Amino acid sequence: MLEDIKSKVHQYLITKTNFLTVKDSMSDEQLRAVVIRAITDVCEKDEIELSDMDRATLVRDLVSAVVSLGPLRPLIEDKTISEIMINGINRVYIQRNGKIILTDIKFDSERELMHTIQKILGASGSGRRVDESSPYVDFSLKDGSRVNVILPPVSLIGPVLTIRKFSQAISKIEDLLSLEMLNQPMADFLLAAIHAKLNIVFCGATGTGKTTTLNVLSRYIPEDERIITIEDTSELRLLQEHVVSLQAKPSNIEGKGSITIRDLFVNSLRMRPDRIIIGEVRGEEALDMIQAIASGHSGSLAIVHADSPRDCFSRLVTMILISGIQLSVGEIRRQVAECIDIIVHTELFLDGKRRITHVTDVFRVPDKEEVELEDIFHFRQDHVDENGRVIGEWVMNKRKPKFYDKFIKRNIKLPSGFFE
Repeated sequence: MLEDIKSKVHQYLITKTNFLTVKDSMSDEQLRAVVIRAITDVCEKDEIELSDMDRATLVRDLVSAVVSLGPLRPLIEDKTISEIMINGINRVYIQRNGKIILTDIKFDSERELMHTIQKILGASGSGRRVDESSPYVDFSLKDGSRVNVILPPVSLIGPVLTIRKFSQAISKIEDLLSLEMLNQPMADFLLAAIHAKLNIVFCGATGTGKTTTLNVLSRYIPEDERIITIEDTSELRLLQEHVVSLQAKPSNIEGKGSITIRDLFVNSLRMRPDRIIIGEVRGEEALDMIQAIASGHSGSLAIVHADSPRDCFSRLVTMILISGIQLSVGEIRRQVAECIDIIVHTELFLDGKRRITHVTDVFRVPDKEEVELEDIFHFRQDHVDENGRVIGEWVMNKRKPKFYDKFIKRNIKLPSGFFE
């Protein structure tokens, strides 16, 4: 019901008032007053009765939806821009087609920039705060865009705001194919890997598309499975109905009350998950993930910041080591190799394209107690043409991977010509 009323009020504001042309010059109180008047008019016209709580919810949601962003509005609305980086009041950068560009946008004062930051934070509905006593924060906007703020005295150049925009246009494997992020055999294989409940780690540097890739592939998890997502800042947007989303909580101003990714992961094992998806593994939770997979929770998906599949594997081993577990490095390596089926590595190239460069099999060599990483697919760059376009091809290895029996067990059929 509330969504219907919200839609009617929004339509009323657009068609019956000059709201769109004046909203960016309005203060918070003026915005609120106009929205309250519109809600009253719509309810009277359609004879709708609203409780005080529902009315307050409508006002909050509608004001947040039309929050004034000042000079940032054209950047937010430009779909060709993937990232906005504000380094103090005089330097606003954007990323477009993989290239970072300095814009001519400036803020009049630090007060104006701080006002914009607080409005964006308030509109997110995250309940988080940022000020001198707590000078940095991560949060997500309603559309899935990720925001980071860091303030003086930690920042020496004034308030710094970074917005990584979430592209709603990338939602299916066909979208990744049209962007030339992978080829058809890789798409076929990765979809089969999801249905076969392989344990997959996605890795890459910042902004290379690893979260986007995980997001797209996770949407092919069958509808009848119970999915638990665990994130530091909410970025995943799953379409399935049976999804339980958990988010870590930072400590309060007294340094108490934090809930870590590891805390949530341990709790998720008691929630009868069919799949566990971790937004980013960065610490001791790596041990819990490996132990959970070893105890039968297959089909797990996770993200690790790493420069290559080998670096990703090494980082997982290191994260388990810092947990203090009393095992040798060799034994930890073998356990990780037993649990992780494939590592998917993404990279941002000089031509601005993001590509999956490696889909790597992780396995333990029988009778040798050694761990090997061998690419199933890898991107081989040939040259860069006169237009700056990277020319290359994906190469497939037809060696049968160690997890091939999982395809057989779940009756997942790959197209002919895959593995010998």
